[in-house]
Amino acid sequence: PFNPVTKIKFALPKSGNVKLVLFDMLGREVAALVNKQLNQGEYEVNWDASSYPSGTYFYKLIADDYTETKKMVLVK
Repeated sequence: PFNPVTKIKFALPKSGNVKLVLFDMLGREVAALVNKQLNQGEYEVNWDASSYPSGTYFYKLIADDYTETKKMVLVK
């Protein structure tokens, strides 16, 4: 759980186009935090959710042929 800012960390084994998108419980896209070409390495993205309601959110990381989805809980 977090309130109201969280850090999303990820590592890229090789350079490529990366998308990091946030969804609510109904599957609606609420924010796109990253949508660009990134080099190999470790990254950290902050999400300030102070303008979003409490609840469960998911982030989806897409990097070339790799996809990962994780759950986050915003508690205000």
